Amino acid sequence: MDIFGALADPIRRELMRHLAAGPARVVDLAAQHPISRPAVSKHLRLLTEAGITEVEERGRERHYRLRPASLAPLRELLAELQATPFSEADLDGLDLEVRRTSRERRTSALTISAPHSTEELA
Repeated sequence: MDIFGALADPIRRELMRHLAAGPARVVDLAAQHPISRPAVSKHLRLLTEAGITEVEERGRERHYRLRPASLAPLRELLAELQATPFSEADLDGLDLEVRRTSRERRTSALTISAPHSTEELA
């Protein structure tokens, strides 16, 4: 699974938020969510497979930590999207064009469906 697939799930995004504050055990992360500990473990495994987290075995406990460097593809995509050359004026112009086109289509539809002569009314 890649980083974008891993981020698609809201539980995994929430786990990442918790791990951004520092390493945590599965049991501690599971206590913060309304899903089972095995389900949290599965989400953490997917995050680890995507390279977003890493796990450290400490006796019987597994401690997970976020790998901030793994978020580089996400940062790059967001930077690219922010660099999109759309200004507020561009978006206002698009809004105006959509409204004009919608109004023209409604007018056109009314003209087509309206009878054209009094003979058609009879």
